[in-house]
Amino acid sequence: MRLAGKTAWITGGNSGLGLATARLFAAEGAKVAITGRNQETLDQAARELGPEHLVLSADTVEPAGLERAAAAIAARFGGIDIVFANAGVSGDTKLGDTTLEAFEKIIRINVTGVFFTVQAALPYLRAGGSVILNGSVHAVLGMPGSSAYAASKAAVRAMTRNMASELAPKGIRVNIVVPGAHRTPIWANRAPTPDAMDALAAGISRAVPLGRIGEADELARAVLFLASDDASNVVGAEIVVDGGMTSSPAGAPIFRPA
Repeated sequence: MRLAGKTAWITGGNSGLGLATARLFAAEGAKVAITGRNQETLDQAARELGPEHLVLSADTVEPAGLERAAAAIAARFGGIDIVFANAGVSGDTKLGDTTLEAFEKIIRINVTGVFFTVQAALPYLRAGGSVILNGSVHAVLGMPGSSAYAASKAAVRAMTRNMASELAPKGIRVNIVVPGAHRTPIWANRAPTPDAMDALAAGISRAVPLGRIGEADELARAVLFLASDDASNVVGAEIVVDGGMTSSPAGAPIFRPA
């Protein structure tokens, strides 16, 4: 088992990419602590993961709550070895049709929340630990109507390098995963039914060289690599998990001859 004897904290671990990663980490021997805001999905995750793991309610926009969560995790498991700062939100922020509140909500959760998650964990992070931030291809795609989300993920990308340089002397590695489109509940507002999700995925897949969107466990496996000792000399790196959308877009089905 690649994470035997390690403790991992995953924010937003109650659904989507976070829950897929929690499942994989648990299967690989880690003691997993997840935090989130939705009590219903937290309860579901608790039942699935089992009593040997820890499920806590905590909001990333409240630094004091993050500090309490980190302290509770360390008290339960003796310290923290892995942090996956995964919690985030998306949202449309079209020019001419966006309020200050809507814009700042995305920035506060996706940027400020990530910083204070890592800061809260820091007193309990063991040497040899791993911090993984969750980015997005939106940082480079230039998608209309996504200014706040794209800016937030570009900030996380930059923050990865700053944190990596700051924590490497402590023996703690900081890296980032950069997911493209994956089949998760984040699409629920645009695709509320399975048929709608299939249609949305088919449309997005036309711009993906592999011709499909990803599954949550594919991103989780990239996080697992960065969390494990297999990545013991990997610092400040980006692993892009997007089927080639950003690195080789000309290979996408939309550009192929009919």
